[in-house]
Amino acid sequence: MRALVLTKEGVVMKDVPKPKLESYLVLVKVKAASVNRADLMMAHGAAHGGWGGGAESPLGLEYAVEVVEVGADIKKWRVGDRVMGPGSGAYAEYILAFEPQLSPIPDGMSFEKAAALPVALQTMHDAISTNGQLAPGQTVLFQGAASAMGIICMQVAKYLGAGKVIGTSRSSERCARLKEFGADVAINTGDKDWVDQVLKVTDGKGVDLLIDFLAGPLVNGSLQVTRVGGRMINIGRLAGEQGEFNFDLHNMRRINYIGASFRMRTPLESLEVIMKAQEALNPALARGALDMPIDKVYKFDEISQAFERMAKNENFGKIVLSIA
Repeated sequence: MRALVLTKEGVVMKDVPKPKLESYLVLVKVKAASVNRADLMMAHGAAHGGWGGGAESPLGLEYAVEVVEVGADIKKWRVGDRVMGPGSGAYAEYILAFEPQLSPIPDGMSFEKAAALPVALQTMHDAISTNGQLAPGQTVLFQGAASAMGIICMQVAKYLGAGKVIGTSRSSERCARLKEFGADVAINTGDKDWVDQVLKVTDGKGVDLLIDFLAGPLVNGSLQVTRVGGRMINIGRLAGEQGEFNFDLHNMRRINYIGASFRMRTPLESLEVIMKAQEALNPALARGALDMPIDKVYKFDEISQAFERMAKNENFGKIVLSIA
């Protein structure tokens, strides 16, 4: 079968053995797989949890697929089922999946749309609910909300009971679009007074929960707009992995700043996150309450163009590979 594999020459299409079914696994044919920033990192040799790290194996972290064979111990899925899920090796024509990591693709949803959802949903439920401890009616700010992850997380927050949702971007055009996807207020962090703007719309108190995709030079401003005793959850470092941090401000405001990376979680820890997200959010998916815009769909052999678009931050929504 064909697969996109990291080699010494970079990411190349190779013929690799089709995986062999085990009794506790599901063999699926990949129809579409999305591009995540972690894929871009792994394409340059980085590890993501137990995946990547330069190993010559298929890349890819999430997929939309059709079940083609099930192991003897599988009870939930049947041949022909349309399912989606997170998992390594998604940039291949066939992969093996664990039964509990799969979710049904809602009727009427395309494979491309479905492929854009699993990683974002599990990450956002973990950030907002498990780590962020969002309570109904609380105010949430998403720092860097124009990212694909940010777009879906605003909707997840609304679904989970957030009162006011604030999204930020450095682009006025993208700020305007954030209101299409759950933002009650959109704020441009390129404005010198963006901190004051956030405090104004929160009656001077700041937000209860801040989900941070950016970090870097914005982190101290984020501390300022998070209420005393509030929570900040770091998901990404798109604005910089290092920077000045006002420890006194952090201490005085008693902010709980939590890292929520999946890179050092065990497979069992990740599976627990997946199953919690499924329980909480699959009903919303089934009734069409969550929507991830597709930025662009590339053919399987156009991976270099897909990676280039992501590296330049040109996408609004998910970049997807069509593999069928």
